[in-house]
Amino acid sequence: MAVTAVIRPLVTVVAVAAAVLVGWWLWSFYTLSPWTRDARVRVNVVDVAPDVSGLISAIPVVDNQKVSKGDVLFVIDKDRFTLALEQAQAGVSEAQARAKLASDDARRDAQVLAQDASAVSAVTVETSRTQAEAATAALALAEAELATAQLNLQRSTVRSPVNGYVTNLTATVGDYANTGTGVLAVVDSDSFYIYAYFMETKLPAIRTGAAAEVRLMAGGTVLKGRVQGLSRAIASPTAAGGLLA
Repeated sequence: MAVTAVIRPLVTVVAVAAAVLVGWWLWSFYTLSPWTRDARVRVNVVDVAPDVSGLISAIPVVDNQKVSKGDVLFVIDKDRFTLALEQAQAGVSEAQARAKLASDDARRDAQVLAQDASAVSAVTVETSRTQAEAATAALALAEAELATAQLNLQRSTVRSPVNGYVTNLTATVGDYANTGTGVLAVVDSDSFYIYAYFMETKLPAIRTGAAAEVRLMAGGTVLKGRVQGLSRAIASPTAAGGLLA
C-alpha cells in the first residue's frame, strides 16, 4: 500500500510534467519557431529567342531533353547569312583597294607639293587628303559590316545559355523565327530555390545565412539549405505592375 501511495503521485507528476513539456514545445514550435506551409519551389526559366530572324532549319533537341550550357537548341537557315558574309567580305576588299589608291594619291600629291610648289595646287593636295580620309572611313564601315555579318551567321545557331531541361517544345522545322520572340524554354537546373511567406511575428527569428530545412509535400523529400535573404516588401492586393512578390 505504501509503495502504491508513492507511485501514484509520482506517475501523476511525471504525466503532468510531460504534458507541460509537450505543450511548451508545441506552443514554441507553432508560435515562435520560424516555419511556414506557404512556400513554393521556384526556378529560373529562360525564354530562348533568336538574335536573328529566319526559317528554322534544324531542331536537334526534343521536349524534356536535358541540355548543357552551349548545346545547340535550333538552327536558323544559314544560306542568307552566308551570302551576306560573302558580300561583306567583298565590300571590305573593295574598300581596302579604294583606301590604298586614295592614300597613295594623297601621299604622292603631298610629295610633289613639297618638291615643287608650282607643280600641284594646294587645293588638289587638300582634296586628295580628304578623299584618303573618306576612303579610310569607308573601309572601317565595311569592316564593321563584315563583323556584323559574321556575328549574324554565328547567332543563326542558337545554343542553350544554361544547364537545364527543354520544356514545352512546340516549334518545328520550317517555322519562321523572329528576332526577340521566344522559340522554346529551358528550365535552369542550377537555379532552383524556395520562396516562402512567413508571418511577420516570425521574421525576427530568421537570419540571412541560417540553416533551413525544407520538407516537400511529395515523396517525403527533405532538403537542406541556407537562408539567402529576406525580401523588403510584398505586393499590396491592389498594387499594379507585378514586380513584388
